[in-house]
Amino acid sequence: MSDIYRAEPSGSPRGAIILIQEIWGLVDHIRDIADRFAAQGYLVLAPDLLSTAGITPEVGQRLADARTSDDPEVRNAEQPILREAFTAAFSPEFATDAVATLKTVVDQLENEPGIDGRIAVVGFCFGGTYSFALAAADPRIKAAVPFYGSGDPATIGGITCPVLAFYGDDDRGLIARLPDVVAALDAGGVTATIQRYPGAGHAFFNDTNPIAYRPADAADAWQRTLAFLDASLAQPAGV
Repeated sequence: MSDIYRAEPSGSPRGAIILIQEIWGLVDHIRDIADRFAAQGYLVLAPDLLSTAGITPEVGQRLADARTSDDPEVRNAEQPILREAFTAAFSPEFATDAVATLKTVVDQLENEPGIDGRIAVVGFCFGGTYSFALAAADPRIKAAVPFYGSGDPATIGGITCPVLAFYGDDDRGLIARLPDVVAALDAGGVTATIQRYPGAGHAFFNDTNPIAYRPADAADAWQRTLAFLDASLAQPAGV
């Protein structure tokens, strides 16, 4: 089992969230989001999926900081590390292991008192992709919230929970593939809401990224996410 960041609510949980990080790993930004969800009443587990690919929280933070550096030498110095990590993280073997790890997190949450099967997944970028993947692989997931993730049209039609997916209209690669994602969700009868933001690009929710962050869009997405989770996890599973 990978390391897991755990954020607990102050009272009885309203449900549980598996929070999946961006490609930078389990950095402070992701821990902060976990804490924000916990403050709203959710038990949150954020597993460290990327250390096995070489993106430890320390390395990921350095890479994330370098991406917005004004010094091209700083950015260039991190490129070999980033390329090596990306190669490992996007291999089929890694994907299989990552989904298996995420299923063990679902197992863990099933045994937590007060959860009663009310388990959602939320993820960003890399984590958005794996939010789709986990929801498709595990029917115990009751709600999925991928932020700028890439859904696999070959599998996402099998998702059995409602989906709320966020995209920036200027995130051209994902937007180009979005019609295939929507078609696959529709064909599978998945209840899905696609929320797009004009003028926003990738990582618009990340308030540590001064280039991509869009405060108004992020605030809107946060409120929509909370409302969606509240509706989706309002009752214990089967009630």
